[in-house]
Amino acid sequence: MKLIDTAIPDIKIIEPDIYGDARGFFLESWNRRSFLDMGLDIEFVQDNHSRSSQGILRGLHYQVKHPQGKLVRVTSGSVFDVAVDLRKASPTFGQWVGVELSADNHRMMWVPPGFAHGFYVLSPSADFLYKTTDYYMPEHERAIRWDDVDLAIEWPLVDGKPPLLAEKDQQAKRFRDGGFSDE
Repeated sequence: MKLIDTAIPDIKIIEPDIYGDARGFFLESWNRRSFLDMGLDIEFVQDNHSRSSQGILRGLHYQVKHPQGKLVRVTSGSVFDVAVDLRKASPTFGQWVGVELSADNHRMMWVPPGFAHGFYVLSPSADFLYKTTDYYMPEHERAIRWDDVDLAIEWPLVDGKPPLLAEKDQQAKRFRDGGFSDE
């Protein structure tokens, strides 16, 4: 596996070794020993799988208690994946990283606890898989507006059309309103 740094040092892109021939391919998406060798000591408690249509944006979500680290990847289609640093003491507080994850590039992104996370579907549909370091607790979930002017995330919107959002994402707060720890 290859570890790639991003503009935010704690967010990493992981490129697995891919073994393929005319029959298809094989890759390891998770191997505790390999991740330890790369300096990523991570324990996961939950696996999730979502399928979304083109133009859907999910996020930017985070939990105020029991923050989740996420190892994210796409097994069908492609997405633009974003993580925003919510760690108030961090030198990159309020900064974001965005990367395309796809079934073709096989890339994964490690998003540590303390970040908001979201993705936008670029392809006709996408299957998005992610492992988490803590359990989903809806009572502690919060969201930041996808189009927050202070974050200025450069979403690659298909045909420039606004994304389709869940009700909770339509009600999301601005970044400047805070709430990154339990009020």
